[in-house]
Amino acid sequence: MAQSRWNPFPAALAAAALALAPAFALAADKTVKIRVQSVIPTTADEVTMLKDFAADVASLTNNTVQFEVLPAGAVVAVNDTLDAVDKGLIEGGFAWTHYWSGKHPAATLFGSPAAGSGVGLDNFAWVSWYLYGGGQQLYDQLWKEMKVNVKGFILQPVGPEALGWFKKPINNMADFRKLRFRTPPGIPGQIYKDIGVASVAMGGGDILPALEKGVIDAAEWCCPKPDMTFGFQKVLKHYYLQGLHQVVVNADLYINGDVWKKLSPGQQKAIEVSANASLMKAVAYRINENGKALKELTEKYGVQLHDTPPEYFKEYSAAALKNFEKNAAENAFFKKVWDSQKAFAATAIPVWAAAQKSNAALGEAYAAELAKHHKK
Repeated sequence: MAQSRWNPFPAALAAAALALAPAFALAADKTVKIRVQSVIPTTADEVTMLKDFAADVASLTNNTVQFEVLPAGAVVAVNDTLDAVDKGLIEGGFAWTHYWSGKHPAATLFGSPAAGSGVGLDNFAWVSWYLYGGGQQLYDQLWKEMKVNVKGFILQPVGPEALGWFKKPINNMADFRKLRFRTPPGIPGQIYKDIGVASVAMGGGDILPALEKGVIDAAEWCCPKPDMTFGFQKVLKHYYLQGLHQVVVNADLYINGDVWKKLSPGQQKAIEVSANASLMKAVAYRINENGKALKELTEKYGVQLHDTPPEYFKEYSAAALKNFEKNAAENAFFKKVWDSQKAFAATAIPVWAAAQKSNAALGEAYAAELAKHHKK
């Protein structure tokens, strides 16, 4: 009987062909250019991180998906960014979800749930809810509730943000209420009005000129690095790091729905994977950059750090909870999202809060040692 002989090469060739199949598929994908108009100048740190996300997508798609970041106002006015994406005037937009809370109040629960949604969410816990507590599915539903033809992606968790910048120290809420204060638009700013602070919403690029002209007396934007980039330290020297209006704040990307549907499954997956990677990369970038910036602000520019008056936390928290209860009573989808966050927080926050006490104590002890050495 003839002895059979096994030839390994056909099997090896088949395996190689399977391994190369994704590369061939990507090579066959059509090249798509997505113009993304930002609501802030292209010099901002948020745009730096957005471009990093775009580079990841380009690498994963063999450069078949290319993002071009346009500055604020390049095609349409800042307030018209989302509508322009919806209508296809631009393929993409970049802002913070709460910018669109005028279209739907639930946008605030994704972009800037003031006072941690009233249930103790910080940015890490919020991302946990978003990825594993049903938040991502509700975020996708948000655009349907708004009736806009948009596919959205949360990219950049930033919080907690600073309370803000002041000409002189505020010793209590009475001092705070005397000032015209730049705040975020939507519900976070409305809560300031509810506690008697003269809230003024405006774009990031307008804040410094408004401070210089006396249109506003004090301002918040984000945190040390972005604030320094805008130059607030040139006119204000008193900085308060602890605030509640944006304990959680998330910047996101909007892609026109028709553009999204025309992408191949591989291109779509590359964007999804890059967006999820951006969640952690943005947090890591911020910690590093904000630390360096705060050192520069205090040592080079003479900025003085202060603790926020204790009554602020009580007043703002109570007003935020009242605002959320009102919106939940009036809007079914707002209630659905908030109920989801509350259900998540009921199990996740007790253990996370306990862990955070250890983290905070560890960090505060080290910061105190650094302060001692600095005084010597």
